[in-house]
Amino acid sequence: MGLAAAVEELRTLILSFHPIIVMETVEEERVQQVLQTLAPTIPLPLFEWSVTRGLVRLPCAVGRALHGTTEPLLALGNMAEYTVEAIFCLQDFVPHLSEPQVARKLRELARQFSQTRSTIVLTGATVTLPAELQDYAVRYTLPGADTQELRQMVKAVLTSLKDKQPVKIDLQPWQMEELLRALQGMTLNQARQALAHAILVDGALSAADIPRILERKAQAIHAEGLLEYYPVTEPRTALGGFQRLKQWMQRAQMGFTPEAKALNLPLPKGILLVGVQGCGKSLAAKAIAQEWGMPLVKLDVGRLYDKYVGESEKNLRRALLLAGSLAPVVLWVDELEKAVGGGNDTDTGVSQRFLGTLLTWMQEKTQPVFIVATANDLTPLPPELLRKGRFDEIFFVDLPDEAERERIWQIHLHHRKQDPAQLDLPALVNASEGFSGAEIEQVVVAGLYRALYLQKPLDTALLLAELQQTIPLSVSRREEITHLRRFAQGRFTPVH
Repeated sequence: MGLAAAVEELRTLILSFHPIIVMETVEEERVQQVLQTLAPTIPLPLFEWSVTRGLVRLPCAVGRALHGTTEPLLALGNMAEYTVEAIFCLQDFVPHLSEPQVARKLRELARQFSQTRSTIVLTGATVTLPAELQDYAVRYTLPGADTQELRQMVKAVLTSLKDKQPVKIDLQPWQMEELLRALQGMTLNQARQALAHAILVDGALSAADIPRILERKAQAIHAEGLLEYYPVTEPRTALGGFQRLKQWMQRAQMGFTPEAKALNLPLPKGILLVGVQGCGKSLAAKAIAQEWGMPLVKLDVGRLYDKYVGESEKNLRRALLLAGSLAPVVLWVDELEKAVGGGNDTDTGVSQRFLGTLLTWMQEKTQPVFIVATANDLTPLPPELLRKGRFDEIFFVDLPDEAERERIWQIHLHHRKQDPAQLDLPALVNASEGFSGAEIEQVVVAGLYRALYLQKPLDTALLLAELQQTIPLSVSRREEITHLRRFAQGRFTPVH
């Protein structure tokens, strides 16, 4: 969705007598652009307020700030006395609502504006309203910059830089589209800075700049703290076993092709991976993204729920919106049961609202965002999440069998520059029955540390000794794993 759609949606809100519109965003420039495009279509005059400038009519060429309106209370009083309907955009106004007089005046103004087309637009990075103002306000999420908006930004940056120094453009049309996709998901200002930086590195705009922009995007997403970004260029992930999942992946990938679109086939929704800890669910999420050539973003819902008590739903909506702006993308929702399970005294209904937000988004999303959700414990997961149609498939990840353990040993030994042929691999596979992939990896790591300490090459005896000293989850949590296996039997598709 671009700015044209944003203008139309805001126009509808204003014409339907919403006195307060809340827009949580740091992109003041884009808010101003939307409102300046919108105001003449109604038509209504547009005013903008900040504590440093006061109330100014836009465009700024119209006039200077109204005298005395840097004071929030005086600014609201001036707006109340304005005899013509108008749009008033108040920037970072919420902190002033801690003053009872200001909060009361805004409430009176909202009641007055609810009978007219006059509207107050509250903007800021975080907008939390007092309870008495909630009924007057509607929240609107400013969409991220679309391809057309980004294309215009690229032209503007090139024009600006060419005035200062020559810029060589070496991009095929398809590479330009790839560049625009790389810029998606950032704010317009972040995208502008990333593009300018990439050009100034070598005085050219070429395909070599795309990885640089992706790196900047990963930094920007990481700084926001809601998602962790893994670009397509991440090192390949070796996944031992999982043959049924791999076959399913190859078929599901066809859902993103033009041929599937021509047949009106829906995009693949996603999968849920449930099962024993340490058996490769996280690796599977990375492998799917790499196999399909898509970036991967990780949403750790457990951390989100713990860290943002009281604001979890808002942060989830923001994270899902950001994931949609990065499409096509694989969204890895880690430890799903921590977010939607609830069942504790401090939950206060957040998990149910979290679940409702997630289910609604899964049902209504139209962007190619493929979900890979993982869960270690099925008990807290509500039935509505497991019913047919929520996910394309639910896979059960069990402990690796003999052939898979052999492949896992080979992967981890090769990764740490050891030759499996120099070891008694059948003996290691036999001795590691009941071990997860993660536990086998830790045995290899511990064995190599012991070999370094003893100043000798890694051998089978060292690894067997580490295996004997390790108590796997299949032993320490035997009852839980047995229950999990029984519950999954006949209900979910095994990955092996």
